[in-house]
Amino acid sequence: MHEMSLCESILDILEQQAGLQQYQLVKVVWLEIGALSCVEPAAMRFCFDVVMEGSLASKARLEIINIEGRAWCAQCAKDVVIEQRYDACPVCENYQLQINNGEQMRIKELEVE
Repeated sequence: MHEMSLCESILDILEQQAGLQQYQLVKVVWLEIGALSCVEPAAMRFCFDVVMEGSLASKARLEIINIEGRAWCAQCAKDVVIEQRYDACPVCENYQLQINNGEQMRIKELEVE
């Protein structure tokens, strides 16, 4: 379950930014998670609550924004939506796809006091 270490990294970022931007409390964290990022949203929610306990984000709400997986197909030269890595192109069924979106996970926005 690498979601635990991801949440620990998020807490590190929140604490670092609290020092730089002078906030004391995190109310909401909007997190973008790509469909191809290998991050399980349900596990992320569980780990977020565990890791944030006793911190400046102990009462923070986690909002997950799902980002679809996209790839460019070398055969039909189209940008297509894919559900998972190693999927075939939904247009021509070729496997020569270059992923161009959906691998990321990032903090998009924070609501703080």
